[in-house]
Amino acid sequence: MLEQEIFALDDPADMRALIAEQGWALLVSDGGPVVSHVPVIPDPATAGPEIVGHVARADAELHGLGERPVAVVVQGPHGYISPTLYRAGPYVPTWNYVTVHLYGTPEILGAEETYQVLSDSVDHYERDRPEPFRLASVEEYAHRLLPAVTGFRLVPDRVVGKAKLSQDKPVEIVDRVIAGLDDPVLSAAMREVR
Repeated sequence: MLEQEIFALDDPADMRALIAEQGWALLVSDGGPVVSHVPVIPDPATAGPEIVGHVARADAELHGLGERPVAVVVQGPHGYISPTLYRAGPYVPTWNYVTVHLYGTPEILGAEETYQVLSDSVDHYERDRPEPFRLASVEEYAHRLLPAVTGFRLVPDRVVGKAKLSQDKPVEIVDRVIAGLDDPVLSAAMREVR
């Protein structure tokens, strides 16, 4: 990913918030290459962009998880920006987006730690429901499934975050883009960096 100072997302708290809000990530390794979609959450034991997650054991084997470096891509709000929204120019179309790339070799977790990751993940994604489901309510069944699951923790040795949200445009153009977007989440992200 092209790194540019103006678009850098480098605050660990902002990265952690993105991971917490957008936990459906891409796990990429060079074992072929191999790409898997995985749910991740911020590691509850840390305050930075460290993550925990899980994959099917078969996916973990395809990736060589724990044996070699991987990239985990967490994608935030994104969308096409038409130059017609600028009402100035000349400009060309672009794509605004927020993303965090985490690089490193994941630590494979044992059965009890994997169960804890699953339980923490359920709690994280159920947190806003009126009557949240708890993994403990099906604990025996969940433990029977554990042999088919690989839990992991990634303490990244490199993190690249990017929030490309029209910061390179004059404020009046950014305001017109925000007003013209049909995506309230992307609009909110643009307002935050404006």
